[in-house]
Amino acid sequence: MLVSVVIPVYNTSVAEEIVDRIGAVFASRSESYEIVFVDDFSPSQDVWPRLAALAARNPAVRAIQLTRNFGQHAATLCGLREAGGDVVITMDDDLEHSPEDIPALLAHADRDIVLAQFKSKRHSLPTRIGSRIKSFFDWVILGKPRHLQFSSYRMLSRVVVEGMLSIRTPHPFIPALMLHVTKDVTGVEVEHRQRREGHSNYTFRKRVRLFNDLLIHNSSLVLRLVGNTGIAMAGVSVFVAGNTIYRKFAHGIAIGGWASLFAAQLLIGGLLLFGLGVIGEYLIRIIESSETRPTYLIRRRARASVSADLQGR
Repeated sequence: MLVSVVIPVYNTSVAEEIVDRIGAVFASRSESYEIVFVDDFSPSQDVWPRLAALAARNPAVRAIQLTRNFGQHAATLCGLREAGGDVVITMDDDLEHSPEDIPALLAHADRDIVLAQFKSKRHSLPTRIGSRIKSFFDWVILGKPRHLQFSSYRMLSRVVVEGMLSIRTPHPFIPALMLHVTKDVTGVEVEHRQRREGHSNYTFRKRVRLFNDLLIHNSSLVLRLVGNTGIAMAGVSVFVAGNTIYRKFAHGIAIGGWASLFAAQLLIGGLLLFGLGVIGEYLIRIIESSETRPTYLIRRRARASVSADLQGR
């Protein structure tokens, strides 16, 4: 069995150690392996030369550089397309995911998706809170098993990889693609290691954008919420108007007060503008999908005995 290890890269300095540790893991196993690094256009100028040098001297390593920063999900999808393994393992480039835990994932190679479940996460409290909120929406929107946590340290079967690659989208969201293909998901408990250096590249803005992709691009939840709110507001308006007319003609009670009327107009106007904004977001996604924009573009590749050249996808 061939095992592909896909690693999206952004400003890593531990690629050599990752390769050595993965090699040590498979040295005592019967499976063959390959490592696919996808450089998501790292700002550091020494990342690509180091990856290219690694690929040149190690036949098990391939390196790919994208033309710009497309994001972790797009880089992961690029790696999945390039990988040729019977199973594909994805992991981060900062050694928070230990290569020594790969056998624990491979022990469930008969399953479609195996997610690493961290015993205790070494993230800050705000990050953990954000992850729990997102996990709730993953359960509501995507149908994720509630007892499992999504992780970028995962193993995918070849069937799942091919199914994910068949879905064309300019805004890939890996968990949504996975669960669209299969619901055969299990988890394996592993240790979450301390980040070797630096800090997470997922800024608050990037997290909001990713959450927006989940809500807008992978579900109609917000659109349905706006529609249901409109229906509810229409029902309330009819009730209030009927009650006002009844009190006026039945009891001669006049309903005064410009402040309440002004507040109601502001509320309805705000809801209308919010609804238009949501519809606009969906229209933008439809336009981008109809333009068939590529999810990523490859600048060059590097591997042993193969020169890197300019290629596009």
